[in-house]
Amino acid sequence: MKQPDTSQLSESLAALVEEEWRKWGGDIDVGLLPAVSEDAVFWQNLSRVLVGSNYALKSFSRTSQLLSELYISGDLVRSYGESELIDRLGGMLAGVNDESGLMQQLRIFRCREMVRIIWRDLLRLAPMTETVADLSALADATLSCALDQLYGWLSELWGLPFANNANPETDAPEQLVVIGMGKLGANELNLSSDVDLIFAYPRAGNLVGGSEEAKKERTNQEFFTRLAQQLIKVIDATTVDGFVFRVDMRLRPYGQSGALVLSFDALEEYYQDQGRDWERFAMIKARIVAGDKVAGQQLLESLRPFVYRRYVDFSGIESLRKMKALINREVARKGKKGDVKLGAGGIREVEFIAQAFQLMRGGRERSLQERGLIRVLFTLRDLEYLGADTVRSLEQAYIFLRNTEHALQAMDDAQTQLLPRGELERLRIAFSMGFDNWEGFAGVLASHRANVRACFEDVVAIEGQGQQQGARDSGWLALWNEELKPEESIVFLVQQGIDNPESALRRLVSFKQSRQVATMQREGRERLDLFIPLMLEEACKAEKPAVVMERAAPLVEAVLRRSAYLLLLVENPQALQQWLSLCEASPWIAQQLARSPALLDELLNVGTLYTPPGPDQLQDELHQQLLRVAEDDLEEQMEGLRYFKQAHVLRVAASEITEVLPLMKVSDYLSFISEATLEQVLEIAWHDMTERYGVPQKSPGVPCDPDFIIVGYGKLGGIELGYGSDLDLVFVHDAAINLTTDGERALDNPVFYARLGQRIIHMLSTTTVSGQLYEVDMRLRPSGASGLLVSSLKALRSYQMEKAWVWEHQALVRARVVAGSESLRHDFEQMRAEVLGLARDRSVLRKDVLDMRQKMRSSLASQGSDNVEIGKSREFDLKHDKGGIVDIEFMVQYGVLAWGQQYQDLLTFTDNVRILEALQHNQLLSADDAQMLTSAYITYRSAAHKLALQNSPGRVAGDEFVEKRLAVVKIWQDWLEGAV
Repeated sequence: MKQPDTSQLSESLAALVEEEWRKWGGDIDVGLLPAVSEDAVFWQNLSRVLVGSNYALKSFSRTSQLLSELYISGDLVRSYGESELIDRLGGMLAGVNDESGLMQQLRIFRCREMVRIIWRDLLRLAPMTETVADLSALADATLSCALDQLYGWLSELWGLPFANNANPETDAPEQLVVIGMGKLGANELNLSSDVDLIFAYPRAGNLVGGSEEAKKERTNQEFFTRLAQQLIKVIDATTVDGFVFRVDMRLRPYGQSGALVLSFDALEEYYQDQGRDWERFAMIKARIVAGDKVAGQQLLESLRPFVYRRYVDFSGIESLRKMKALINREVARKGKKGDVKLGAGGIREVEFIAQAFQLMRGGRERSLQERGLIRVLFTLRDLEYLGADTVRSLEQAYIFLRNTEHALQAMDDAQTQLLPRGELERLRIAFSMGFDNWEGFAGVLASHRANVRACFEDVVAIEGQGQQQGARDSGWLALWNEELKPEESIVFLVQQGIDNPESALRRLVSFKQSRQVATMQREGRERLDLFIPLMLEEACKAEKPAVVMERAAPLVEAVLRRSAYLLLLVENPQALQQWLSLCEASPWIAQQLARSPALLDELLNVGTLYTPPGPDQLQDELHQQLLRVAEDDLEEQMEGLRYFKQAHVLRVAASEITEVLPLMKVSDYLSFISEATLEQVLEIAWHDMTERYGVPQKSPGVPCDPDFIIVGYGKLGGIELGYGSDLDLVFVHDAAINLTTDGERALDNPVFYARLGQRIIHMLSTTTVSGQLYEVDMRLRPSGASGLLVSSLKALRSYQMEKAWVWEHQALVRARVVAGSESLRHDFEQMRAEVLGLARDRSVLRKDVLDMRQKMRSSLASQGSDNVEIGKSREFDLKHDKGGIVDIEFMVQYGVLAWGQQYQDLLTFTDNVRILEALQHNQLLSADDAQMLTSAYITYRSAAHKLALQNSPGRVAGDEFVEKRLAVVKIWQDWLEGAV
């Protein structure tokens, strides 16, 4: 049998090809190639392809006649026409009459064309631009042809979808519109790209026709949802023949928890009312890839104002900076500096340069409203936003980076952009890129990345990137290097304002001589020797240097094996200053940073550190972070959630310490963080559960979407979260309890929602390497710990109306929906108002409230505090003692339950301050009493927050806040104990 010609290869590569051919080549049929034995160029080319692609060789072996068929067809050495792929696939599918046959033919077609594209790419018979265009055309063809087949089969079974008021005799039925996003939308797919899709249909309506056996009244929404599900399955599912393309639907409105298909009206309303900056970036690339392209193009035109603002818009630049900063942190944490896509100077930075100008000036310059990156670069040159040399450099870098990406992915048809570490793997990549050795390739790659990074810094500069600093020529350097005698060291420490210098010196010497330091690698030790003198010098600028050093020490010890964090602080003096300043202000913050050193990244930008984002920004940022995590990687998703929470709680704490945020705003932001987290946890859990078991049904054939809410009680419900607060949660659904999910592994709806609740609790409370997300308390659900984990809204209402204790109605005062279905949120609020607005006998209510308060005091208040005159006890428990927080909360709750029926505005809010305002407004409290209670409440909570940041319990000296406590007690007595 003829062998690949390896004469042009190096010894190691020739040996590799010959070995692989012996292993796999025996099954390859080359007998059909009449001229192949005389075609020396073919056999040389084959050996070059085999160096670069294990996937190609295995495909030739698995389909024995594939190589000869490609050779005979001449397709390996020619470019395709515009519609050739879709015409060829359409012919292959003409005789297919079931889903399994469709899936098989699609995969056979994909394998053939992928091998052809890889062959032409590795041999540079096709430029990079042709390779990505061919890959995009392959995706378009498979999606379009599969959709045509599935639409015909489903409409034959269910009927045709027509718009409301359409005439089936004269009007055309509705069609699905498939929007390609990202690289598919830009016609720039790589060899292993996912296809990011959004599904839509023009107008709502109902089906007409269908088979008798499937006769049932169905809506267009149901039809197109089923059609989309089938399309995803035939394209994405892995069978014995492989897969066609991995499908990613996370860019659709509302992400994983959103409807799979939306009408045009619903899409337009979403982007107009809720569209985020990152969705603007994504829509730049949007293109109709299958289905009704005329209607689809009209849809994209209607969305154009969302993407491109009429004015010069600089806001997108800051969003791009934040996105890139998030990517940089992820790259650093995962050690992916060799990633040619996400790493410094990589593909993503070229894309961001182009997008920055598109977002900023695309509304004014229609020529920038382009999808293709290289075309955008040329337009920027023509408009003189970038110089010709810069554009030439970026174009060359982008082509080189994309060719490198393809070389990496062609090897095993794998999703990777990470440079290899093995010697042989590096040699293979270098060879595919036209180099004799890795060093030559790596040098050119580094040069291109440096050019990209320089331009990126000019256009989308990221703040906080300082230059590495050497150790300062100071006494601290001499002290650390043990160049001073002991008595000289003591004198020096005294001069620096260190209390108890002997003890400080002993701790420093002990640390330096510790086993942890002694066993450090050379690079880490060099970083430590740079860092310690800088840290000590900066710490001595504090009011109490010894305290700062003591609080800083745990973090230093924690990162000795991860010395990149030391380098971060050395290279960024501002971050070093911020870290020590926060250590001085709060031992709690110092502890958080020591437990999670990755949070040091947050100190690089003072502007963001002391300006916590609002709820929409939080949702956007978390969504962006998790978009870069594989949908099935729950562990990584949980780590991402924990980092997000810790980083933003740090921002809030830093802002409170520096008095940038007042107390009420602190609790607002802590609540926003938890809500963003819960929304995303629900989305992940819902996606995972529905993937396994299908979607619960609200009524036969009508899926829930998702008809589930998370209700926050207590501090979360009252928008009063503290730094260590638990989450008091109740889960509610609104699905039919007698129906099941619609998946192959169907579950009864109540079982599905119970498991969904368990999964949410698992994601929140499981301790990972980054700790716990939140402690969850579910005891406020109906019947407490013995009750069902998830209740239907109907069951919850029945329980609240017929069985709940008064204290449970008190708890309901502070209940609000914090995540989940908007429609169910509205229904819950109506139920809450109905329960709280019940007519009650105030004397009975008063007795129940007083009894419950006495029980709490007996078990939770300071020992004997009820019998000690206010101001005379040793300490005052801010929450539980007489005249404290709980007394105010109970009065507020009593007021809502006593007068909620008469004054509906008492039922609007869940936080105590606004309810107090409502009580005053309705003249149930005097202005003086309402003001006093509000002032006392805010004062107590502010003190509790400050104590938490000092790692102190919520108690103060007994002689503090005496005036406020006496006033609270008097109002309590007037309202409850002395009331008639």
